[in-house]
Amino acid sequence: MQKSKNLALIVVVFVLLTSCGQYQKVLNKGTVEEQYKMAVKMYEAQKYAKALRLFEKITPSYRGKPQMERIQYMVSQSNFNEKNYSLAGYYFNRFARNYPKSSKVEEASFMSALSYYKAAPVFSLDPTDTNKALESFQRFIDTYPKSERLDEANKYYGELRYKLEKKAFEIGKTYYRTADYDARNYTAAIVAFDNLLSDYLGTSFKEEALYYRLKAAHDFAMKSTQRRKVERIENAIKAYDKLKRSFPESKFDKEIEAMHTALVNEKKNLVKS
Repeated sequence: MQKSKNLALIVVVFVLLTSCGQYQKVLNKGTVEEQYKMAVKMYEAQKYAKALRLFEKITPSYRGKPQMERIQYMVSQSNFNEKNYSLAGYYFNRFARNYPKSSKVEEASFMSALSYYKAAPVFSLDPTDTNKALESFQRFIDTYPKSERLDEANKYYGELRYKLEKKAFEIGKTYYRTADYDARNYTAAIVAFDNLLSDYLGTSFKEEALYYRLKAAHDFAMKSTQRRKVERIENAIKAYDKLKRSFPESKFDKEIEAMHTALVNEKKNLVKS
């Protein structure tokens, strides 16, 4: 029994070494056709990194030829499977543009968006891939309204939009929280919340954004010099009115009413003096 196991192990090692040696030989000295066949073999064996090395070598020789459609698709899928998601997004998008009549064009369009989605970082980091994913999913949704993947595309689109909304909201909050050290950040916070509300209509952060916008306007007004105080109080009262119109029964009502009372009383005192 032990001899059989040892023999089997020797056979496996021999096959692996032979296969590896054959791959290196084709990679370094094979003809373009041999490299193409080996690339497909590696792809089908799910050895995507090895396949990509060969595809990179043979691509210039196959430009404009029928095989190029298959090569581009396999390059895209190989990058996706290797978790090179930004590259996969680029190549799937390129495939969809170059081969609009391909039977795989819908799949490639979806996979391009999915690749950028997977490449997108947490909300606090660079949103480049997030924006690319949003654009790609929107394009897919518009182009393939009857696709079986429409629900999935809408789900991912919603997640990405929320991520950008959250980033915009957190930027506004950061400005507000640091305004004690730099009063200019009150204005920056107000602008950030206004941008959030105009860029993302119907955002789930609307109530909180309006609340923090009011807080920023209130604090800015109350800390202002006498010369600018009345004007800034009036702006803060407008922020209060906007919040109350949108959310007559806000979860922040107690604080909102306290701020409004303080603003009104402060304005009365200023007018009297």
